[in-house]
Amino acid sequence: MNKDGVRIVDLSVSIEKELKDPLPFSIRYESHEEGAELGAKLFGVHPEDFPEGKGLAGEELTLAGHAGTHVDAPWHYWPTSEGRPSRTIDEMPLEWFYGDGIVLDFTDKPPAYEVTISDLKQKLIEINYELKPFDIVMIRCDADKKRYEDNYAQIHVGVSAEATLWLIEQGIKVMGTDGWGWDTPLKKQAADFKENPRPGVLWAAHYIGKEREYCQIEKLANLDQLPPYGFKVSVFPVKIKGGSAGWTRAVAFLGI
Repeated sequence: MNKDGVRIVDLSVSIEKELKDPLPFSIRYESHEEGAELGAKLFGVHPEDFPEGKGLAGEELTLAGHAGTHVDAPWHYWPTSEGRPSRTIDEMPLEWFYGDGIVLDFTDKPPAYEVTISDLKQKLIEINYELKPFDIVMIRCDADKKRYEDNYAQIHVGVSAEATLWLIEQGIKVMGTDGWGWDTPLKKQAADFKENPRPGVLWAAHYIGKEREYCQIEKLANLDQLPPYGFKVSVFPVKIKGGSAGWTRAVAFLGI
């Protein structure tokens, strides 16, 4: 809790080697001694000219834009949205990414369950809340608690295309999940499609972005530490020119 009595809750997962994320990323840590070597090249001096031969530590990262906690831009879903070229993450209005947070608890559903419109309406009735435009709606299934397990990407609750569209129709521009992805797990989608190949199975919720512009937050964390509503949330994405997504340090503020 800060000096103003506001409790701050971190809603992000770390970028770390131990995270069981199938998207590729790597981190190479540069020691203080290596920092002295780099500093010597930058300044045109010798490594030993720095105190005890130590420069500034650093890291070199190689990672996908969708690694860790991130916000998907409309460009991720389709080249066009609502009949216009889809916007990339650097083009999105900042007003979308700070507002009233809503947590809908689906921990009572099994892994890979697909949330329907009826499910959303029922959860809203249970918490006695009516959505308003620009609320930031977050789906809790506690998949983040298993992010170090090999099946991390396969155990989250997903949201149907119809339910995604319904949220957008309520004025929701940003929605998120503590699961690996917004749709049901890829393994479930693939099995369904292979058994009965047809449109509207693979990444169905994502493709709603072709019809209506919106953003997803994926790989949130610690939603169990939040009430259903009555708090603010900040999910500003990193400004990557032309990017399909941007990493975010998602944070909730209680007591504002």
